[in-house]
Amino acid sequence: MLEPGNNDELPPIPGKRYFTIGEVSELCAVKPHVLRYWEQEFPQLKPVKRRGNRRYYQRQDVLVIRQIRSLLYDEGFTIGGARQKLTGEEARSDTSQSQQIVRQLRVELEEILKILRR
Repeated sequence: MLEPGNNDELPPIPGKRYFTIGEVSELCAVKPHVLRYWEQEFPQLKPVKRRGNRRYYQRQDVLVIRQIRSLLYDEGFTIGGARQKLTGEEARSDTSQSQQIVRQLRVELEEILKILRR
C-alpha cells in the first residue's frame, strides 16, 4: 500500500466510517471532479452511493485514492500505468492472503488429526 512518508503533506484521516466527496477532496488534495473521473478509471474505487446518488467513501477508499494520487502526481505514472500497478498489487495481495489461509487451514487440520488419533 502507500507508505506514510509519501503523504507527509496530507492531513491525517479521521476515525470516521464514511466521508463525503468534499471531505475526501480535502484529505487527498484532489478536486471532486477528479475523484469522480478516477471512479470511472479505477475499478478499485467504488464509493457507496445513497440518497440522490451522493457518494460516501470509506477509509479504504481514501487510502486507495492517496495511493492513486501518489502514483500519478509523485511517481509520474499515466492513468493506464497506475491502473496496472494497482491491479498487480491487488493480485499479489490476493495470492499471499490465499497462501496464508491455506497454511492456517493446514495447521488446524493437522491439530484435528492429532486429536482424532488419540
